[in-house]
Amino acid sequence: MVKIRLKRLGTNKRPYYRMVVQDSREPRDGKTLDQVGIYHPIAAEDKQIMFDSEKVRSWLSKGAQPTDTVKQLLNKKNFTLSV
Repeated sequence: MVKIRLKRLGTNKRPYYRMVVQDSREPRDGKTLDQVGIYHPIAAEDKQIMFDSEKVRSWLSKGAQPTDTVKQLLNKKNFTLSV
């Protein structure tokens, strides 16, 4: 199964995350199929979440399932998950 999930980058106490499309059997920081956005929790509120909505829609239409955390992040930016 293909999932849209977060891949952790950054240093200790200064994390940032890439929103990636990945096979669910891969480890969290393993090989990815595509990068669709970023999440930077330390940045200013309006710059924390950025993603390419066209890529996300494309992967959702192909059957990719977002994780609960990614769903929350997409909903914060008023992105509808319906395909």
